[in-house]
Amino acid sequence: MGNAHTDLPRFRRAGLACLAVVLASLFAPPPLVLAETVYRWVDEAGVLHLSSEKPPKGVKAERITVRSKPSASGSAAGGRSGAASPGQIAARREVLGKLQLRECVIALESLDALTSGARATDTAELKRLQQTVDRNCSKNPEMRRTQEQMAAKLKSANSPDCVRAREKLATLLATDNVGELDEVRRQQTFVADHCTPPVR
Repeated sequence: MGNAHTDLPRFRRAGLACLAVVLASLFAPPPLVLAETVYRWVDEAGVLHLSSEKPPKGVKAERITVRSKPSASGSAAGGRSGAASPGQIAARREVLGKLQLRECVIALESLDALTSGARATDTAELKRLQQTVDRNCSKNPEMRRTQEQMAAKLKSANSPDCVRAREKLATLLATDNVGELDEVRRQQTFVADHCTPPVR
């Protein structure tokens, strides 16, 4: 059995070591949080915009911060605490890619409506939409064709025919007439095939 006088300093040293660990954890810098700013606004036509680019001057926009917190183990590449893992970077890119695709498709559809005479031409709006297309749409011809097809589908989904089809379907579903089941199925198929927007 040790002497009480010799055990005391060892006990104090252990306590001081624990205290040092606690203090170090309290004053350590917080883990790195990766953030990306996304801007959200509604234009004069009522179109919702989400973009990683700042909106045009004079447009009031809400700033949304997309945060990605790294894992406690750090990155797989460097093993440094606070660095984002490849999975987190990929997840953040996926979110931003979806926002960019959405911006592209909505801008292409709005640009088509503006240049086809469906809406009154506004030079400033035309320029803004073209800038949005240039910033967000793909330069790859194959991907750009896909984006243009999505814009055409969005145009179809916003058409008066689709508005009427959705209203008719809602009316049919509100009634309990069993004789209308075939018509309900036809309307559901039409809405699913032609009136479902590819982006919202």
